[in-house]
Amino acid sequence: MTPRVALVYFEGCPHVQAARLHLSSALVQAGFPAEWTEWDQASPETPAELRGYGSPTVFVNGADVLGGFPASGLACAASGAPSIEVIVAALREGRPAAGP
Repeated sequence: MTPRVALVYFEGCPHVQAARLHLSSALVQAGFPAEWTEWDQASPETPAELRGYGSPTVFVNGADVLGGFPASGLACAASGAPSIEVIVAALREGRPAAGP
């Protein structure tokens, strides 16, 4: 079964492009199509529960691959984009489906 993958970000964060590249590589390495949903935190369509995460945050089946929690306001993730290895591990774990 293909996991649900989402990228939460805001425009202007310098780590977003790296996150997209890491996501694409990780999905291919794990044997899945390089497809995911993107949520821009500034967009009114973005669910409220996703607005407090650092940019970029990658979700696999509703779980932040780095185990983070939302805070208040927009902030760039100090750690940058999640690594390909972390994303691949989350994809292979098959975390339960919930959330984004």
